[in-house]
Amino acid sequence: MTDYVDMWNEQNYDAIPDLVAESFVMYDPAAPEEGVPGPAGEVHGRDGLEAFMHGVAAGFPDFDVTILDMVSSDDLVMYEAAITMTHEGEFDGIPPTGREVKVREMSKYRVADGVIHEHRAYFDQQAIFEQLGLTDD
Repeated sequence: MTDYVDMWNEQNYDAIPDLVAESFVMYDPAAPEEGVPGPAGEVHGRDGLEAFMHGVAAGFPDFDVTILDMVSSDDLVMYEAAITMTHEGEFDGIPPTGREVKVREMSKYRVADGVIHEHRAYFDQQAIFEQLGLTDD
């Protein structure tokens, strides 16, 4: 799983075919409705993952995931992570705020044949909006 996290942290798009299945699905509330294969909140396939990663990197060039704790079995991996990022570019139509975000995340992965088939990300999206200054106090 650390290879997948490294892929995100290093923006290593070339690693996608080695790490995720063609039928890969990611469930992430930050996945936009436009520009990424799949409905809002979902990312479908390798091309979808690459498009989503490009969008995240454009909005948050310093996006970083640090794994804090991880458990795994044969086909299931779960971890808690700290995510840090600075909103320096447009993301999902939101102009850059220049603000730094720190949030905890839990992720669950289904793995088979040495590749990830499903990724479910759980985090407090409201906390992100608040840190970006996008909510009323």
